[in-house]
Amino acid sequence: MTRFDPTRRAVMLGTLAALASPAVLRAAPLLPDLTIWGPPAGPAIIAAHAVAKGALSGVAGQVTFTPWRDPDELRAGLTSGRMQVVIVPSNAAANLYNRGLGLRMVNAMTLGLNYLVARDPGLDSAAKLAGRRVALPFRNDTPDILLRRVLAEAGVEEGDLTVVPAATPIEAVQLLLSGRAEAAMLPEPATTLAEMRALQAGQQLFRVLDLQAEWGKITGLGPALPQAGLAAMPDFDTAHPGAIEAIHAALAATLPEVLAAPDLAAASASPALGLPAPILAKSIPRSALTVTPARQLRPAFEAMFTAVAEVDPKAIGGHLPDDGFYRL
Repeated sequence: MTRFDPTRRAVMLGTLAALASPAVLRAAPLLPDLTIWGPPAGPAIIAAHAVAKGALSGVAGQVTFTPWRDPDELRAGLTSGRMQVVIVPSNAAANLYNRGLGLRMVNAMTLGLNYLVARDPGLDSAAKLAGRRVALPFRNDTPDILLRRVLAEAGVEEGDLTVVPAATPIEAVQLLLSGRAEAAMLPEPATTLAEMRALQAGQQLFRVLDLQAEWGKITGLGPALPQAGLAAMPDFDTAHPGAIEAIHAALAATLPEVLAAPDLAAASASPALGLPAPILAKSIPRSALTVTPARQLRPAFEAMFTAVAEVDPKAIGGHLPDDGFYRL
C-alpha cells in the first residue's frame, strides 16, 4: 500500500481545491469526451444536472450522461470495459473489486433511498410482512439483499412471505397498484412515482418502512446507508490523471444547487433519466443525496458490507474490500 505522507496529502488537497474552482473548470478540458453512466434513480439527478449545466466542461470537451437500466446491463458494461465512470450500487462495486476487476469507489452519492410502500398503513414493521405478498425489483441484487437482512433482524425468514419478483422498480409499482402485491420495496424516485400514480387512480399508498432507519438500528451508525456512488475503472484513472478528482469536485459543487432548486435540477435531469420532472423534483428531498469521498464513509460502507455478507457473502465477493477500494 502506498504511504500517504504529509507532502503527498498536501499536493492532493491542493489539486482538489484547484479543480473545484470555477476558473480551472473553465480551462482546457482534461480529455476529449466523457460518459458518466448511472441508474434512473436519485444519485443520477446530480450527475445529469451537472452535465446539463456544463459543470463538467473543464473535464471533457463533450460530456454525456447515459442511464443503465438494470444490474445485468451494469455488470456487462463494466466487465466489457464499455462503462468506465459509473454510478453504481456499493455492494456491486465491492463485489467487482474483490473479483479482480479493479473498480474503485470514488464517493457516496446517497445515504439511502429505499422504502417499503404498502396499501395497508398497518404494515409498519418488518415482522408484520410475514404472510404478505411483497413486490421486489432486482431479485438477488442490492434491494433484495438489504430487505432480507432487515427481515432476518426481525426474525422473519424469506419463506415466511411471498416475494413477487419485478424486473424493475416501475414494474413493482404496477404490481402494487394492481393489487397483485400488498407491499413493494422501492427506491426513489419509484416511491414517489407510486404515490402519485396511486392518487391519480383514487388510491392511497403509505411509506410504512424506512429502510435507512431500520439499517441504522442494525449497524448502530444511524440512518446512513451509502448504497450507491461514483466508481471508476483503473484504465480510465491511469489514462487520465486528475480526471476523477475533477469529476468529484464538479458533482460536489452541483449538489447544493440540486437540493436548493429541485425543480430546476429535475427539469434538466428528466430527459436523461426518462422520468417526469415533477416526480424527480418530489423525490429529491427523500433521496438523502450527498457527494462524500468514499474514505470518509468507510465505517458506514463496511458496516453495510458486513451486514449484507451475513445474508450472502458472495454479494460483496466473499470479504470486505481492502484499502485500495476507496479511491478518494
